[in-house]
Amino acid sequence: MSEQPAPAPTTDSAVPAAPPAAPAGTSSAPASPLPAELAAALKRDSAGLVAAVVQQFDTNEVLMLGWMDDEALHRTMTSGRVTFYSRSRQEYWRKGDTSGHVQWVKSVAMDCDGDALLVRVDQVGAACHTGTRTCFDGRDLAVTAGHAS
Repeated sequence: MSEQPAPAPTTDSAVPAAPPAAPAGTSSAPASPLPAELAAALKRDSAGLVAAVVQQFDTNEVLMLGWMDDEALHRTMTSGRVTFYSRSRQEYWRKGDTSGHVQWVKSVAMDCDGDALLVRVDQVGAACHTGTRTCFDGRDLAVTAGHAS
């Protein structure tokens, strides 16, 4: 893996929390920061999120799964670093800001249904919060393997 230099710090180096919810009684959602065609193609869950599968760009290792709303996807597509939306904390978080295990964005693709994203990255360090390379290391389930005829 090639480590790239970190972007220069800005005055907003902390990742801001999620924007406040729309006032009660209003039905209009905030405008998406994404291009209109992309925003229209995404199929979000009831919380407005899309699953984002993160893969190492050169080895094809599946590293982790995170969740993105339109703002997190916009930040990921425009900053060179992966940003997720935390369902438990209800805030944005950028991979590596506290651990140093940065994910440098190489590409982002949407699946054919618009309900999942593939984010290809150059992972620096462990991808999993447990310290393992991927969130799937050592977590194999017992299965009956199939085979092609």
